[in-house]
Amino acid sequence: MTHLFRAARQNRIFQDVVEQIQEAIIDGRLKVGERLPAERELKEMLETSRSTLREALRVLEQKGLIEIKLGMGGGAVVKAVTPDLVSESLDLLIRSHQVSLRHIAEFRERVEGDVVVLATQRMTEKDKKELRKLLDVARKCVARGVEAVPDFLTADKNLHLFFARKTRNPIYISILKTIHENIRRYYDEYLVMEEPVMQENMQDLENLAAASIEGDARKAGDIARNHIQRFSGYMEMRDRQENR
Repeated sequence: MTHLFRAARQNRIFQDVVEQIQEAIIDGRLKVGERLPAERELKEMLETSRSTLREALRVLEQKGLIEIKLGMGGGAVVKAVTPDLVSESLDLLIRSHQVSLRHIAEFRERVEGDVVVLATQRMTEKDKKELRKLLDVARKCVARGVEAVPDFLTADKNLHLFFARKTRNPIYISILKTIHENIRRYYDEYLVMEEPVMQENMQDLENLAAASIEGDARKAGDIARNHIQRFSGYMEMRDRQENR
């Protein structure tokens, strides 16, 4: 640990402390589950004050890079890097009305169509079996009617995220997981999910799955784009009606 950190630059000491520890975590010099050096040792390495060091550690904890444990055997422990903070940031943007329905629809129409194309091209027989099972869960929700709308929306989300996962691309997986974990509030507010709408949604999912299982990537991508465009249109129309 002796050469893990250098003295922090005095003209930007707080920022430099945060950046040094962050880089040590990101480049693997500090592993997940590993404890940072004790506070006194860190102060000596970085040549900084206790207050500056503690504030830097709080920032790193807010970023999700470390967890600060109290009590005997406590200290700062390195956490796995996850997309959780990205999701939280998007959640704040949505709640503060800085991300609109149109913003999300525009993003999804372009990105999710391409994701479905790529996933279809990369799909294995095992993946197809998984897709059929997810589709069957959605069908059972529809059969229960409007009382099962919350479960159906979860099944719908799982199908969308299935295609993200089958790209085998962690960027698509992370971004779309973040999107789908934050758009439920729009569904709850603007999507009137009565039985005809559930049936329409389910038919889109059936068509999408069929095209993907058949290996018709272009058709599957077109179905996904059309589905997103149409249902986003329903929500935008209701938004306009409510804000007249």
